Amino acid sequence: MSELRTVKVDGAEIDVPQDYTLLQACEAAGAEIPRFCFHERLSIAGNCRMCLIEVKGGPPKPVASCAMNVRDLRPGPEGAPPEMLTRSPMVRKAREGVMEFLLINHPLDCPICDQGGECDLQDQAMAYGVDGSRFHENKRAVEDKYIGPLVKTTMTRCIHCTRCIRFAAEVAGAPDLGATGRGEDMEITTYLEAAMGSELQGNVIDLCPVGALTSRPYEFHARPWELTKTESVDAMDAVGSAIRVDTRGREVMRILPRTNEDVNEEWISDKTRFIWDGLRTQRLDRPYVRRDGRLVAATWGEAFMNVAEAVGRSSGEKIAALAGPLAGVEEMYALRVLMERLGSPHFDSRPAGSVLAPKNGRASYLFNTTIAGIEAADAILIVGSNPRHEAAVLNARIRKHFRATNLPIALVGEVADLTYPAEHLGSGPQALDALLAGEGAFAGVLAEAKRPLVIVGQGALTRADGAAILSRAAALATNGERDEGWNGLCVLHDAASAVGGLDIGFVPGEGGLATAGIVAAAGRGDLDVVILLGEDDVDMSALGSAHVVYIGTHGDAGAHRADVILPAATYTEKSATYVNTEGRVQMTARAAFPPGEAREDWAVLRALSDSLSATLPFDDLNALRGQMYQAHPHLAAIDGIAAGDLADVRALAEAGGDIDPAPIANRIDDFYLTNPIARASAVMAECSALASSTLAAAAE
Repeated sequence: MSELRTVKVDGAEIDVPQDYTLLQACEAAGAEIPRFCFHERLSIAGNCRMCLIEVKGGPPKPVASCAMNVRDLRPGPEGAPPEMLTRSPMVRKAREGVMEFLLINHPLDCPICDQGGECDLQDQAMAYGVDGSRFHENKRAVEDKYIGPLVKTTMTRCIHCTRCIRFAAEVAGAPDLGATGRGEDMEITTYLEAAMGSELQGNVIDLCPVGALTSRPYEFHARPWELTKTESVDAMDAVGSAIRVDTRGREVMRILPRTNEDVNEEWISDKTRFIWDGLRTQRLDRPYVRRDGRLVAATWGEAFMNVAEAVGRSSGEKIAALAGPLAGVEEMYALRVLMERLGSPHFDSRPAGSVLAPKNGRASYLFNTTIAGIEAADAILIVGSNPRHEAAVLNARIRKHFRATNLPIALVGEVADLTYPAEHLGSGPQALDALLAGEGAFAGVLAEAKRPLVIVGQGALTRADGAAILSRAAALATNGERDEGWNGLCVLHDAASAVGGLDIGFVPGEGGLATAGIVAAAGRGDLDVVILLGEDDVDMSALGSAHVVYIGTHGDAGAHRADVILPAATYTEKSATYVNTEGRVQMTARAAFPPGEAREDWAVLRALSDSLSATLPFDDLNALRGQMYQAHPHLAAIDGIAAGDLADVRALAEAGGDIDPAPIANRIDDFYLTNPIARASAVMAECSALASSTLAAAAE
C-alpha cells in the first residue's frame, strides 16, 4: 500500500493512502458519497458527476471526488491537512443540480420497472431530488436494443454511466457493448445489435444503477419486497460462488451474487444466475417403478421394496454406486457407508477415467494456490482446460491479474478464446516434456518464476495417460527456485461434488471398480444393481440389464434409464456441504422445499437402508454430520481450507509415466448444459442454441 497522508473530512482528520480517490477517502472517514458511474472494480469514468464534493482551498467549484486522488490535494494554510466537505451548501446545491439534469429525460416508469425498490436512482432522487421539474419539453426516447436472451433493455431509462461497457471490456473480456453518438444522442448498444457473448453478461444487471438493463427471464415476475432472501452457495461449477436465493412461496424467483472477496468477488456466471427456471421444470416429485417396460408412479414403500428385492437377489460384489456433479458431501458419505454395509467396493464420484485419488494426498487434487492466490502468480500455464467454460468467475480473476501485471500465460491443449492472450504451446502433452527439457521461451519464463501457476483441467486428467500428465504438471510447478510455501499445482474441477467426494474417499475400495469400470461391468452383466446419485453423464445405454436405482431431481438421462426413481432435493432445497476446487468447505442453506413427495438425498438413503437391512447409524442430519466430522475433521471448519502438503506434489512429480501424443480435448463442450438443472432450463437451452449458431456463423 502507498504512503499514508492525513486529510480532513467534514472536520475529522483521517490517514488514508495517497493513491485513494477523494471518494474513497471520504468514505473511509464515514461520509456517504452518492455515485452512479463509479464502481470499485471498474476503471474511473467520471461522467455522472453525482459524487461532487467541496475541496477547501481548491477550485471555486465542486470537484468530482471519484476522479481526483488524495496525492493531488494541496496542503492547507501553514501545512495543515487538506480539507474536504461533503455536506456543505455548495455540495448540496451541486448534487441537486446533477439529479435534476439526470431526471430531465428519465421516464416515470417506477411503477412498472423491475428495478423498482432496489434502484440507485430512486434512492438518490429521494435524497437529492426536488418535488418538481423546470423542464417541460418532450423527453428523449431511445429504441430498445436486443443484446441477448438474458438482459432486457429499456434504453430510455439509461443515464450513460457506462458501467456496463466497462464491465464487458474490463472484467468479462468480451467488449460487446459500446456507445454511439454524443451528448443527448449517445446510445449504449452492441455491434450491429447482436447478442452479448460473455458467460458473465448477467452481472451488468446488478451494475446498472437504473432500470435500463434488467433480467429478461425475471421480467415482471416479482417485486423485491415480496421475496424471502436466503444466503447460500452455488453448485453449478466447482468455484462455489456466494449467492443469494430469492424465493416467493415454494418457488425460486431469482439468484443473485453475494460478495466474497476470496472466491467470486461480486460476480457470478450466467449459468449460476439464470438456471432458476430449471429448478421447477421436469422435476421428479414422487417415486416411480418400472413395470412392463414403463415407469409408473409408486409409493415410497413400493419403491423401496423393489430395490430391496433386486439387492436381495444379488450380493455386495454385484452392487455399484455412482455420484453425480451436484451431490453434496452428506449424501455421498451416507451412500458410501451404505455401500460398505452391503459389502460393495464399487463406488465412485469421479468422471470416467479420472486419475485423481485421495491416496496421493489432498494437494494432488486441489487448486492449491487458492482462487485469490491467482493474483500473486507471476506466470500461468493452463493444461487441458478452458477456464472460461469450466469456471467462468475464476477465469475473470485470471483476466483481472493479467490486466494488472501483463503476466505471461501459456496453454497446452485445445485452442480457445480465454479473454486474455495465451501462448499456445501445443495440443498434446508432449509440449510438457518440451517445457521440462527447457525448450522454448516459456520454459525460461517458468524456470525464472517464483510463483508459477500450473492449472490442470479435467480434460487432461480423464485420459489414459492422465497420471503422467499430472506428474509432469507437478514437476513444472515445483522445479526451480520457488517462493517458500508456494504450491503452484492447481487442479481445476468442473463439478461441485468433485473435491468433497475425494475428501471423504468416495472412490473405489480395495478391488473396486471406478466409474468407467462400473459402466463396462454393468454392460457385461457382471453387476446386478447400479445406484445413481444424481449421475446423468455416463452412457446409460451401456448399463446393460442392470437394475438401475436413480436418486435425483430431474427427468434427465438417469431417470429415463432407471428401473426405480427416488425423488430428491436440489441444492436450493437442502442444507448440504460442498467443497470447492480450492478445498474451501461451504454449506448451502434451504431456500425452498422439494416438490411433492421428494425428500433430501441423505433422508432417502437413510430410509432405503432400513429396507435393505443395512440401517445407517444416524437418524437426523446433525447425527450424520457428527459422524462425518469425526471421520473427516476438516469438513467441520465451514469456509476454511485445509491446505495440501507440498511434499505430496513433489512425490507426484517423481512418478513420471508414458504419455500419449494425441491432442488433449476439453471436457465441457457446452457451457450452458452441464448438469440436469441446466438441461431442464429453457433459458439455458436458448443460450446454448444461440452460442451454437454464433459458432457456426463464425466458422463460415
